[in-house]
Amino acid sequence: MPQPPSAVSRDEPVIRDRGDACPGALRLHAADDGFLARVRIPGGLLDVPQATALGLAADRFGDGHLELTSRGNVQLRGLADGCGAELAHLLDTAGLLPAPTHERVRNIVASPLSGMDGGGRPHVLPWVRSLDRLLCAGPRAAALSGRFLFAVDDGRGDVAALGPDVTLLGLPRDRALVRLGAAADAVEVAAPDAPRAALLAAVYFLDAADAAGTRPWRVSELPAEHTLQAAELTVRLTAAGIAVRTVPEVRWPYSPPPRPAGPAGSGLCVLPPLGRLTSAQWHALVDAAEAADGELRVTPWRGIVLPGALGPGSAGHHRLEDAGLAVTPDGPWESVTACTGRPGCAKALSDVRADARALVHEARGPLPLHWSGCERRCGHPRAAAWVDLVATPGGYLLDGRPVAPHQLAAAVSEARRRPRVSEDAVKK
Repeated sequence: MPQPPSAVSRDEPVIRDRGDACPGALRLHAADDGFLARVRIPGGLLDVPQATALGLAADRFGDGHLELTSRGNVQLRGLADGCGAELAHLLDTAGLLPAPTHERVRNIVASPLSGMDGGGRPHVLPWVRSLDRLLCAGPRAAALSGRFLFAVDDGRGDVAALGPDVTLLGLPRDRALVRLGAAADAVEVAAPDAPRAALLAAVYFLDAADAAGTRPWRVSELPAEHTLQAAELTVRLTAAGIAVRTVPEVRWPYSPPPRPAGPAGSGLCVLPPLGRLTSAQWHALVDAAEAADGELRVTPWRGIVLPGALGPGSAGHHRLEDAGLAVTPDGPWESVTACTGRPGCAKALSDVRADARALVHEARGPLPLHWSGCERRCGHPRAAAWVDLVATPGGYLLDGRPVAPHQLAAAVSEARRRPRVSEDAVKK
């Protein structure tokens, strides 16, 4: 079974001389294909009117496509210069901009199958909504960077493995664990207190960041002498009236992401190739959600879960498949991702999406594969083992080694089938 990635140790402290430049719905990013907006979707939770508004925005202001990100957010590309005010009005009317001053810090991933597939796990999506309200109402929270990440995990360990800065992990008997960064220990609180505890953990990070003076964006970037401690978090939570106990050396669970198909309960997991949809595909998803239970859940693995019953053979299932979306497991696009590449990104050295499409049927295998247009590797998988394909001026590097173009498909296929040793195994 795959294991979550281990924490990366830093030999030198990270010192930032500026704030982060993450785009948002109000702070647009100038890309080579026009302006880009990133709309935060806490927990990936969208109702039908909100999803409809995103599709309308893509058609009215953008290039007619929607991109899913590795944090369960939605990006609009190809936006025209000067459309910002109209776009903001459309998103605000749909309830997608509840707090303009906080819109870039609403980075919350959540277990997308929570409440759907049994297993006795707590239903944690209400925690997402509570945490989002607290974030938007807290003036101090506006100081978080656009890269700071909260994870709300129902106990299966799927989003806890994504390297979040603050993790809430659901436990039986109405309890929850709160973890800071990749620490081995955690604190335990009552489930109703979990969202407020997560916010107080983020404020603790901000206080430590101010004391460090290095302007870190994430918990892992704090200098060693300012590392966050469960004992100090316990003191802070207790002072805020939250009953808490420290839990040392927690063994964190891990479950892989949902695959295309229906989960154990009702519902359907849909995978758009490379996490990119045309507005027509998006509207097909919205129609399917409206015919089911009226909700879409964007996952951090660039998929979408429709909680309502859409079993194999149903009309909705066929419509999504006919639209070019993967709705069954073991398809060629499963576990294949790519950055934007050319022509959208000025730093990219190749049209990686076109290259991925050209080889997708030949370069298959069980390990995740990520195509990167440059050495930054934007959007790469959070997995213990994955195949790394990076464009260079002279072709592609496959796991750090050059490979001839005519050998690329065979070499990638072999690499995706090769056993890998996780970082944890190497350390042992």
